[in-house]
Amino acid sequence: MKRNLLNVLILAFMLPLSTYGCNSSHGEGKNKDSEQSATDSSLTEQPKVYLIKEINPENLVRIYEALGRPVHGKVAVKLSTGEPGGHNFLQPSLIKDLVQKVNGTIVECNTAYGGGRANTESHLQAAKDHGFTAIAPVDIMDAEGETALPVNGGKHLKEDFVGSNYLNYDFTVVLSHFKGHAMGGFGGAIKNISIGIASSAGKAWIHSAGKTKSDPWSSLPEQDDFLESMTEAAKAIVDHCGENILYISVANNLSVDCDCDASPEDPKMGDIGILASLDPVALDKACTDLVRASEDHGKIHLIERIDSRNGMHTLNYAEELGMGSQTYELVEL
Repeated sequence: MKRNLLNVLILAFMLPLSTYGCNSSHGEGKNKDSEQSATDSSLTEQPKVYLIKEINPENLVRIYEALGRPVHGKVAVKLSTGEPGGHNFLQPSLIKDLVQKVNGTIVECNTAYGGGRANTESHLQAAKDHGFTAIAPVDIMDAEGETALPVNGGKHLKEDFVGSNYLNYDFTVVLSHFKGHAMGGFGGAIKNISIGIASSAGKAWIHSAGKTKSDPWSSLPEQDDFLESMTEAAKAIVDHCGENILYISVANNLSVDCDCDASPEDPKMGDIGILASLDPVALDKACTDLVRASEDHGKIHLIERIDSRNGMHTLNYAEELGMGSQTYELVEL
């Protein structure tokens, strides 16, 4: 009687294992179905882009927290300190709370076109004059040279040359001012991590589509080749950082010109808001979509700038390179 009871208990215990365990063809099929379903779900899940329409310091912190990816270690906050003479760059009073919350260092690299930020001394002076050194340390990352990051799958670039100090950071907060751009059509997250993190010579390398690191302006490549090179350099940063990066864009002061312009055209349309995502492609696409969907008639100027430079090709190519998705879920906070 005891032996029969023991056999029943053993059988009862083993039955679920034999039905659902790894050695059962029936159970294996169910597990494969579940795994395939999970894989399909992860492939079809759209990246989220968060939006807050009111632009203020509190909401900049709030949208960072909504991303659910806390910073760690030594944090680089990549933004444009603005060319002397310009005035549309993100103001220190707006970004101070966020930069200090993440204990960030504002990082930049010198320009390749001359101007007021072409060397470290003048660049630091511009950062001081614009109020950035008063809120956080400022690191001109190519002050002591550059380093190369590999570009995987690129057509034009095999390496992206960035400021050597960039390797000192554990996490990157990409804090972009979304606006137009004379060459790229628009400037957002992808441009900020591409040309923005490139060393002075690296900027020339991108602008020349990998032909020169000294003077790219005398022989510029075809427009799409430039856009693709810019995107490839951004991919090097995305691959380098992995999950140690996040992206926030402020769509205000929507001039057709970049913050690298000393005399930018005045904005012709009103502000849109603060957007953020873990996907730089989705974020840039959302910014351009909101410009196009705006009821502000002044949008025609920015749209013309984007389309006349074939700016959307940047996002098409970024998606092709696997950097992100142009299909996204917009979540208004």
